[in-house]
Amino acid sequence: MKFVTGLLATYVDRYQGLRSSGEMVIIDGLCASACTIVLGAIAHDKICVTSHATLGFHAAWDFGANGRAVTNPEATQMLYSMYPSPVRRWIAQRGGLTPRMIFLRGKQLTSLYKPCYLDAQASTPRSPSSRRDRDLHQNDVITPDPAALARQPD
Repeated sequence: MKFVTGLLATYVDRYQGLRSSGEMVIIDGLCASACTIVLGAIAHDKICVTSHATLGFHAAWDFGANGRAVTNPEATQMLYSMYPSPVRRWIAQRGGLTPRMIFLRGKQLTSLYKPCYLDAQASTPRSPSSRRDRDLHQNDVITPDPAALARQPD
């Protein structure tokens, strides 16, 4: 349980700092496992998702006595309780958090979180002053951090 608790605490701490900053958080690419804690740690109106965003959910796990992954019910409940109710409903409709990863993406994801349009922003010409403003108010982009994501059980 120390591994899971430590991993969850790492993400909670990371996202509490983002929450305090008031910055917009952009989810772009795969955000799976403990990364999804961002949904409960950041205000809903401060999260947007790109067309490439995919959220991956599964039960929390720990190493068992034989070194294999074993579902940790207490940590799974703690993780599940961190999610906003619309996300919990989506998860529950798919059988809850289990060892099997379930993915939220596309229209289902954008029905829960507002889309952000990075491609449109990137192609829009900017004046020097708007470029300076953008540099002063960078958005945080949540992208995969392979070293910090929990390994999927076999």
